[in-house]
Amino acid sequence: MNNDINTPLLDQIDSPADLRKLPESQLEQLVEELRLFLLHSVSKSGGHFAASLGVTELTVALHYLYNTPEDRLVWDVGHQAYIHKILTGRKDQLHSIRQWEGLTPFPKRGESEYDAFGVGHSSTSISAALGMSIAAARTGSDRKSVAIIGDGSITAGMAFEALNHAGALHSDLLVILNDNNMAISPNVGALSNRFAQLLSGKLYTSVRSGSKKVLSNIPSALEIAKRAEEHVKGMISPGTLFEEFGFNYIGPVDGHDLHALIATLKNIQELKGPQFLHIITKKGKGYAPAEDDPVKYHGVTPFDPHKGIIPSAKPSSSGPTYSKVFGDWAIDMANEDHRFAAITPAMREGSGLVQFEKEHPDKYFDVAIAEQHSVTVAAGMACDGLKPVVAIYSTFLQRAYDQLIHDVVVQELPVLFAIDRAGCVGADGPTHNGSYDLSFMRCLPGMVIMAPADENECRQMLYTGFKLDQPAAVRYPRGTGPGIEVEKEMIALPIGKAEIRRKGKWTGNTGIWHYG
Repeated sequence: MNNDINTPLLDQIDSPADLRKLPESQLEQLVEELRLFLLHSVSKSGGHFAASLGVTELTVALHYLYNTPEDRLVWDVGHQAYIHKILTGRKDQLHSIRQWEGLTPFPKRGESEYDAFGVGHSSTSISAALGMSIAAARTGSDRKSVAIIGDGSITAGMAFEALNHAGALHSDLLVILNDNNMAISPNVGALSNRFAQLLSGKLYTSVRSGSKKVLSNIPSALEIAKRAEEHVKGMISPGTLFEEFGFNYIGPVDGHDLHALIATLKNIQELKGPQFLHIITKKGKGYAPAEDDPVKYHGVTPFDPHKGIIPSAKPSSSGPTYSKVFGDWAIDMANEDHRFAAITPAMREGSGLVQFEKEHPDKYFDVAIAEQHSVTVAAGMACDGLKPVVAIYSTFLQRAYDQLIHDVVVQELPVLFAIDRAGCVGADGPTHNGSYDLSFMRCLPGMVIMAPADENECRQMLYTGFKLDQPAAVRYPRGTGPGIEVEKEMIALPIGKAEIRRKGKWTGNTGIWHYG
């Protein structure tokens, strides 16, 4: 990638309407300019980076072909929507992303008419886009709805619930699976791209539809035809699962072949019913350091785009983060108690469990983006003698509230919740602020809730909660604490006993407490 800022095409674009004026032959140059602009902007401001690089071609193709904002684009989670923000009139504000009174890090309805749905948490896009498709049909609109979901987000049950519903309704809906797993299968390339265009083309669909009408009076022949179709498609594409949900599966398509994407999407626009487009992309595409380490470049702080992210040689003077305190405690606790089990819904790095997985792989369970399952599988473990610890962000526990009540609290099971990112989280904004966990847990009978004042108290509270024979939670904030030394010894704290830190004196005539 050229590191000199030179974006003559991008400078002409303030909206998707401007984008649509360009000939298709110039779009590849625009893609390169967008990646360059994103690199220089995010390297100064920080923010989500690698995911947006990976969907640059897709974002251009969608806004080029669809009549946004009338047509609805719903981005799952939204961390990959920076290119979308650039193309929809927010280019000059991108430097303010994740800052006070600046752009939000995710799509937000109040920020732009192009942000069809407010997001931040995973696996909501298909449900939301389906609802919009239903609304369009009810109001007689020909507006189109598109959900763009990643291979991680589609692991959640909510995504499959939406797929199941959409297939049953036969709604006009396009779901795009952005598969950015680093292992790109050999069938991605010219042959599979051509096959995807054929599957979405008029000839194939008309023959498919016509054959079903002709053969409908001959059930055995129709069944043979269906099996033959599935066999042919199954040999080249992994779409059998999505076909069973009632979708017409198309792909996989190389998500960085802009012309193949445009040709396929043009065909899909002419089709009726639920369509499923599977594209393969590379997270961090176009910036070599991000391609080599997409995890490091997923969310970044400011860095030098010429040198990439360089680890600081100076050790942190503020001490370990609370996540690190939890991770260290988990290793020690697993060494001490063979019943220990650590569960996380796809937040190994964020929850501080990277080293734990290396040292205790048999006691580590990443359930993917499935918060509800993470809580209930912990309940099952607790039923039969294990001591599970669910490492989960405060706002992600919101998604598993029924399981917390029904499967853990009502059954009085000894599950410990290590709740990270409690309270304000800063730049990620309201979708990630852990503002509600105290309120929604305090009303639960038999639930012990602890909030440490410092790093050492966090360790001792985790130990205390683990030793209890009832549901317990330790909630701690993002980042570091006051710098208190963490003691190696683990001691169970008395439940419900206060510790007086300071004594005050009431001044009655002023109605003010004075602390000494």
